[in-house]
Amino acid sequence: MTTQPSTPPADHLTHFDATGQAHMVDVGAKAETHRTAVAGGTIRMKPETLAIIVAGTAKKGDVLGIARIAAIMGAKRTSDLVPLCHPLALTRVTVDFDVDQANHSVHCRAQVETYGKTGVEMEALTAVQVGLLTVYDMCKAVDRGMVMSDIRVMEKHGGKSGDWTADLDK
Repeated sequence: MTTQPSTPPADHLTHFDATGQAHMVDVGAKAETHRTAVAGGTIRMKPETLAIIVAGTAKKGDVLGIARIAAIMGAKRTSDLVPLCHPLALTRVTVDFDVDQANHSVHCRAQVETYGKTGVEMEALTAVQVGLLTVYDMCKAVDRGMVMSDIRVMEKHGGKSGDWTADLDK
């Protein structure tokens, strides 16, 4: 006997039906709205590694330029990587890197936009993580101890739940 998934109450995880089975959320009845999400994260490294990035002398090339392209590609491929994500037609992806000399870090910020039925938080998070992973990949020959941290959604806009901004003091 096959059971039909039912819609869970609002206080439950949406990717599980009433029987606890994982499923892709049905967004068919949702209104299409302009949706944006901003995510950020940081990679810390040795001062010497940061100097190589800033000087543009990494053997593999322009670290931040290549990481930006990788981050955009990551956003576009999110539904291929995260099993229950909907494939989305993204209308905009911007990725910025900020060099933090004092903390020997590079901060990544991604903003992703679409006009659709579901949000783009996962795409923004994927962009940040792939961008930081690319920095790691391009510099690991000189610094295997780099640490990625503080990867999170910073804000989202649109949809039924409206606007949300992270408490950045946490």
